[in-house]
Amino acid sequence: MATIAKQPATRWPGWHTIFWVVLLFAIGGLLWGALVWLRPTGPETLNLGVGTVAPIDINAPFSITYESQVLTEQQREAAARSVPPVYTPPDTHIARQQVDKLRAALAFITATRADSYASFEQKLADLALLDVDLMPDTAEKILSLNSDQWQTVQQEAVLVLQQVMRSTIREGQLADARRNIPNLVSFSLPEDQAEIVAELVSLYVAPNSFYSEELTEEKRQQVREAIRPVTRSFLRGETVVRRGKVLSEADLEALQYLGLLPGEDNARIDLSAFVLVVLTMGFTMLYLYRQPSLWNEWRFLCYIGVFFFLFLFTARLLILGHTILPFLYPVAGFGILLAALFGSQPGMVLSLPLSLLITYGMPNALEVTVYYLLSTFFGIMMLGRGQRVLTYFWAGLGSAVMGANAILAFRLSDPFTDLIGLLLLSGTSLSAGIASGILGILLQLVSAPLIGKVTVVQLMELSRPDHPLLRFILLNAPGTYQHSLQVANLAEQAAEQIGADPLLTRVGALYHDAGKALNPQFFIENHVPGTPNPHDALSPEESAAIIIAHVPDGLKLARKHRLPDRLLDFIAEHHGTMLTRYQYAQAVQAAGGDASLVDEERFRYPGPRPQTRETALVMIADGCEARARAERPANEAELARMIKDVIDKRLASGQLDETTLTTRDLISIQDSFTATLKGIYHPRIAYPKLEQETASVHEAATQADTEESEPAPASPLPIHDSSSN
Repeated sequence: MATIAKQPATRWPGWHTIFWVVLLFAIGGLLWGALVWLRPTGPETLNLGVGTVAPIDINAPFSITYESQVLTEQQREAAARSVPPVYTPPDTHIARQQVDKLRAALAFITATRADSYASFEQKLADLALLDVDLMPDTAEKILSLNSDQWQTVQQEAVLVLQQVMRSTIREGQLADARRNIPNLVSFSLPEDQAEIVAELVSLYVAPNSFYSEELTEEKRQQVREAIRPVTRSFLRGETVVRRGKVLSEADLEALQYLGLLPGEDNARIDLSAFVLVVLTMGFTMLYLYRQPSLWNEWRFLCYIGVFFFLFLFTARLLILGHTILPFLYPVAGFGILLAALFGSQPGMVLSLPLSLLITYGMPNALEVTVYYLLSTFFGIMMLGRGQRVLTYFWAGLGSAVMGANAILAFRLSDPFTDLIGLLLLSGTSLSAGIASGILGILLQLVSAPLIGKVTVVQLMELSRPDHPLLRFILLNAPGTYQHSLQVANLAEQAAEQIGADPLLTRVGALYHDAGKALNPQFFIENHVPGTPNPHDALSPEESAAIIIAHVPDGLKLARKHRLPDRLLDFIAEHHGTMLTRYQYAQAVQAAGGDASLVDEERFRYPGPRPQTRETALVMIADGCEARARAERPANEAELARMIKDVIDKRLASGQLDETTLTTRDLISIQDSFTATLKGIYHPRIAYPKLEQETASVHEAATQADTEESEPAPASPLPIHDSSSN
C-alpha cells in the first residue's frame, strides 16, 4: 500500500516568533490582571465583613491604643441626630403685612356696604371678589350689621390679628393658631359678631417662623465638635473579636489597625499571582502543544481563549467576596462546552487552570476549587459524546450531585455549618449544575458555527429520516438514498477505527449525493431494470456534465436547506478532482484513441480534494460501495483486493494528499471496510431451481450497475466505477 509522505516542518520567520512572544505576554498580562485587579480586598480577603459572623476568636498580636474614627463618628452622628430642628424668630414684617391686608379688606367691605346703588345680591357678589375666601353666610352677616356694629367688628378684628401675629406661628402650627383665635376675641361682643371677627382674623393668619437648614446644621455641627474623640485600647493577646460575633464597622477598624487585614499593595500577593499565572500558562501550553488538532487550528485556539477569559473575568467580577455565589457560578459549563466540541480530554484538562485562577485569593479556595473540578469532571464524563439533548441535562445533574458531595465533604467536619446551610449550598450546587448543562448546549449552538464546528445536537437532528432534505432524496432518488446509507455505515465504522468523528462522517455521507435527487434518472442506482438509459442519447461530454453537476446541485440543495458548512465539504469533496472515467474513455474512443484531442477538464470534478479525514473516508467508502455492488466479490480475498485497489487509485491520483491520513489509518480503513462489506455482500445459500434462475437474473442486472453513469454498452472497456476508479 502506498504511503503518504509527511511534509517537512517549515521554519517560522522572525516576525512569527515575535508575534508569539507578544501574544504570550498579552495573555499573561490579562491573566495576572484578573488575579490582581479583580481580587477581594480588605475584610473580604478573610471572609470578614460587616454583618458576617467571626468563625474564630481573633486576638491582638500586639498592644495598641488608637482613636477610633468609627466610634467617634457614631457618637457625633448620634448627638447631631438628637438636635431638634431650628426655626427662625417670628418675622414682624409678615405680621405687619397681614394686618395691612386685613385693613385693606375691611376698607373694601366698608365701601361695599356704603354703596347705596347696589342691591344686596350685588354687594354679596362684590364681597366674593376679596383676595380671601369669605364664607357666604359670613358675608350676609356683615352686610346685615349696622354701622356701629361694623365699626366695632373692624376694630376688634385688627386687634385680635395683631395679638395672634405677635406669637410664633410655624408652618405646621397654623391650624392650632386659628383654633385659638375665638379665645382672643373680646367677650363684650355678641356671639354673632365674635364669630365674624374670628373668621376674618383666621383668613389673614399666616406662618411667621420657618425651618432653617442653615441654623439647624450649625447647631448640629456645634454638638459634633463638642464630642471628644473616642479611643480604644487592646493588650497583646486580648480578644478583639470573639467567635460567633456579628462583625461591626468598629470591629473591622480594630482589625485594620492591628494589621490583621491585608493592605491593597501587597507585593507578596502580586508575586504569588505572577507565579500562578506562569504555572497555569506553562501547563496549558504544554497540553495544547501535544494536541495538534487544537494547536494547528487558530480558530480553535481563539475560540477556547475567548471563552476561557469570558468565564474567568465574569467569575472574578461576580463571586469574590461572596459566600453563596461561588457555588452558584456554572464553571462546569466551560468544560461541558469544550468536551462537546473538542472531546472530553480538552474539557477536563483546561478546566483545571480555569478553576485555579478563578478561586485565587478566596478564603475557601481549596474547597471551591475541588468543588469546581469534581463537578466539571463528573459532568463531562456523564456527557459522553453528547448525542442527545437529554444528555446535557444528565451531565448537568451529574455535575450538581458531585458538587453537592464535594460541599458535604468539606462542610460536615465544620462545627459551625448547620443543616440549613448545608441544604442551601446543596440547592445552589443543583442550580449551578443544571445551569452548566444548559449553558454548555446553548453556547455551542450559538458559537460552534463560527469555528466551522457542527454540534452533536445539530448532527443528530440532521440524521433524522424526517429531515426535509433526506425525505426529498428518499422520495426522488430512493436508490441514491440506499447507496448513501451503505456509504454512511461503511464510513462511520472506519471513523471509529481511526479516531475520526464517526457521527459527523455518517451525517456527511447521508448528504454527499444529495444533488442526484434533482436528476435521479441519470444515475444507475435509481434505474428500474429494463428501462431505457438516458445516457444512450447523450454525447460523452453531455453525459459527464450531467453527472458532474450533482456536486454543485448538491451544494445548492444543502444551502437551500441551511446545512452547516462542514457538511457542505462532504458534498464538494467526495469526488475530489477525479475524472468521470467512463465518459472520458468514451470520448477518447470516439476520438480514435487519441487522448490529446479530448479536453480532460470537461470530465473532471471541480473539487476540492478532501481536506479532512472524514471527507476522505466518505470518498473511499463511496467508491468501495459502488464497486462492491457492481462486482459482487466472490470471497473475502477478492473484496480486500477491490478495496485496496480503490484506495491505491485515490492515493496515486493525489486525492488524499491534503488530509492527515497515515498509512496505519489506511490499513485500518481497509480492514474496517472489508469486515463491513463482507457482512453486506455475503455469499448466498443455494436456492431451488426456480429461485436460482430468478436470482441469477437479478444478479446479472445488478452487476451492470455503476455508481454514477449508465450501464456499460458493448465495449471493450471494463468499467465498474465511472467516476472513482
